[in-house]
Amino acid sequence: MSITAPDGTAISKFTYGTMQFGDRADRSESQAMFEASIEAGITHFDTAYVYTEGASETLLGEFAAKNRDSLIIATKVGYTGGAGRDNMLAQFDISRQRLGMDMVDILYLHRFDPATELKETLDTFATLKAEGKIRYVGLSNFAAWQVMKAVQIAQNFDLSIDILQPMYNLVKRQAEVEIFPMAQDQDITLTPYSPLGGGLLTGKYARGGTGRLSEDDRYNARYGQDWMRDCAAQLADLADAKNVSPASLAVAWAAAHPASPHPILSARSLAQLRPSLAATEINMSPELYAEIEALSQRPAPATDRLEEAE
Repeated sequence: MSITAPDGTAISKFTYGTMQFGDRADRSESQAMFEASIEAGITHFDTAYVYTEGASETLLGEFAAKNRDSLIIATKVGYTGGAGRDNMLAQFDISRQRLGMDMVDILYLHRFDPATELKETLDTFATLKAEGKIRYVGLSNFAAWQVMKAVQIAQNFDLSIDILQPMYNLVKRQAEVEIFPMAQDQDITLTPYSPLGGGLLTGKYARGGTGRLSEDDRYNARYGQDWMRDCAAQLADLADAKNVSPASLAVAWAAAHPASPHPILSARSLAQLRPSLAATEINMSPELYAEIEALSQRPAPATDRLEEAE
């Protein structure tokens, strides 16, 4: 799927995620990061109804206003309250008010809701698209089978699933097994989040730094395994040998997958963001890609016929 801004501007190789706008990043830092992202050529900005109690959407809307037609703005609904029609419409109306936009380019369902029939959810997407309030339909945190179920049902509404947001980084590679191949087959754009593994792959924790992994029990559980920390340490050593930031290598590696993902960058300060933006300057040769890939555990294939796996 070719995702473009209203004026036809192409989607950038990287996406900027505003999850920390108005929280860990105050207004000044948020604006500085937005402007640095624009300067780096980023055209795609991501937020959500639940981010920072609405501050993320409000600040993004203010910053994006002057360049609105050349930007791709995405938000998400349904993380709380489910994927039913009433909840989706109510949250999206609030999101549009915060953003100051009658139309949002991409609307995601933030996560799969087993309590709501996908038919109702996709009918709601179809209504919003017919009314000109959204341009593309997105799904976030869906398994491959859930996406394919949505693809099939969406056809009944003359609708397509255009973009998908899974987790993906050097120590969280499950998306390689089924999600990435499925997206390639179905022509679904990929915008994976957490290319730095909650900051693990920046190397800062090995140096005694603090952040999400030390402050948030959920992130610590997600990235707390010893082999993950060993992988991060080895990546830091490799980065030192090449005189670059581990964050730059991690982001560039995540973007170099053959499925052509558009990783979501995020930070709580401009200084923290700069190494991720520097990923655009990394020459990710096949040899370097393989060297980095070898640092982590490759996920098992989707079939138990391991003798046939490549």
